[in-house]
Amino acid sequence: MGATNVIPPFITVGGPVREARFIRNSDGTPDGGVHNLFNITGRTDAVGCSLAQPDFKAQLAANNVIFRIPTPLFGLGLVDSTLDSMLKANLAANAGRKVELEIRGRFNISGNDGTISKFGWKAQNKSIMLFSGEAYNVEMGITNDVMPDERNGVSGCLFNQTPEDTHSEAQNGISDLDAFVDAIRLSAPPTPVQPNADTTNGQAVFTKVGCVLCHSDTLTSGSSVFTGMSNVTYHPFSDFALHHMGQNLADGVSQGVAGPDEFRTAPLWGVGQRLYFLHDGRTADLLDAIQQHRSRGSEANHVVRRFNELAPADQQSLLDFLRSL
Repeated sequence: MGATNVIPPFITVGGPVREARFIRNSDGTPDGGVHNLFNITGRTDAVGCSLAQPDFKAQLAANNVIFRIPTPLFGLGLVDSTLDSMLKANLAANAGRKVELEIRGRFNISGNDGTISKFGWKAQNKSIMLFSGEAYNVEMGITNDVMPDERNGVSGCLFNQTPEDTHSEAQNGISDLDAFVDAIRLSAPPTPVQPNADTTNGQAVFTKVGCVLCHSDTLTSGSSVFTGMSNVTYHPFSDFALHHMGQNLADGVSQGVAGPDEFRTAPLWGVGQRLYFLHDGRTADLLDAIQQHRSRGSEANHVVRRFNELAPADQQSLLDFLRSL
């Protein structure tokens, strides 16, 4: 329809799905926000709009672009209903081993009520509703009840009334956002494959070297109004806390209390079904993803060192265990 967009060089047929954030604004101040991949300029239904597509080629050359890939959504209803007291007790557990391995961790905290935020790569979103509303606006460009403003409120480029996501009669009075939240909240955790001698050994090695100290294997949900979610023991392989991941993985972006190199421990349930790893999808190799955790300032340095000291067979068992999740 006449649009003038070009495909950014980091968007490829084989994936991963990526959003792009700029680290700094043109004046050098922190940015960190998501930038639109495409715009409506030139379209026959957007006469008068002259908003320029971001110059991704120039920003990439200036090392000013970082990427994020989507986080898995299954099982998040259980995470949403897990009490802060459970998460705090879990983070405080195994204190001696954590001190020995220089593992710390802290939570991203809501500035309004002081409770723990759990969703997003830096645990920047307090709830599934906020997580979904932000994604629908920032990643899809659809204004909604949570984020009702157009991200680029430029004169001449505003054509729709807001919010665009409405509670339509055709959808029994619920909005897309309501449906997203229901689908995410009610999605079951992934089912791991049946363990065998190799994967059982791999889980033991996973615990022995210290991976489990951040990728917690067991949590319990609190009381929930949703059927089947109360007091459920589940296995996310995450403590949902922030940890310093060092200069190699640092993205230069701060969200809430999470600093430039801090990330929420990525839940590993379902990791065997994933194609890309780490916050930006930089690798499709699970072994490489483990090695990327090691750099100056990372809380994972001692754990990765211990992994590297394992016999090759035990390393492979640990990888096989992860692929079985």
